[in-house]
Amino acid sequence: MSKVKAVCISEEKGTVKKPVDHIDLKEDWGIEGDAHAGHWHRQVSLLANESVDKMRDKFPDLPAGVFAENILTEGIEVFKIPVGSHILVGDTELEVTQIGKKCHKGCEIRNIVGDCVMPREGIFTKVIKGGIIKPEDEIKVLEA
Repeated sequence: MSKVKAVCISEEKGTVKKPVDHIDLKEDWGIEGDAHAGHWHRQVSLLANESVDKMRDKFPDLPAGVFAENILTEGIEVFKIPVGSHILVGDTELEVTQIGKKCHKGCEIRNIVGDCVMPREGIFTKVIKGGIIKPEDEIKVLEA
C-alpha cells in the first residue's frame, strides 16, 4: 500500500519545510499556511521517501521536508506518475501538473546537502478537492 509518511510546510519558498501533524488543503489554492499556496500549478509538492533514501547514503539523518516537499510518500515512485493523472490522498484529490523542476541558485536545500532530488524526482500538483492529509493516509493513483 502506498501511503503518506510525513506532511510538511514552510512559510518561505526555497527553504526546508517542517513536519506537522496534518495539512489542510484548499481547492485550487494549496496548503493553508504554506508559502507555495496560490492560484498556480505548483500548489502541493510530493517526493518519495525512497528518493530521499538515495541521499541518506551520504547524509543518514535527513528529516522529512528537507527537500521542500509537502508530502513525503512511501511505497510509490511519484516521479513515474504521468502529468494529468489524479491522485487520491486520504479524502483529497490532486492533479499532477509537473514532474521535476529547475533548481534555483542559492537554494537552501542544495546549500545544506550539496544536492537536491526534488528537481529530478519530485512532482507538483494542484488541489482538485480539499481536505485534511496526515501521515499514514493511503495514496491511490487514478488513470490519466
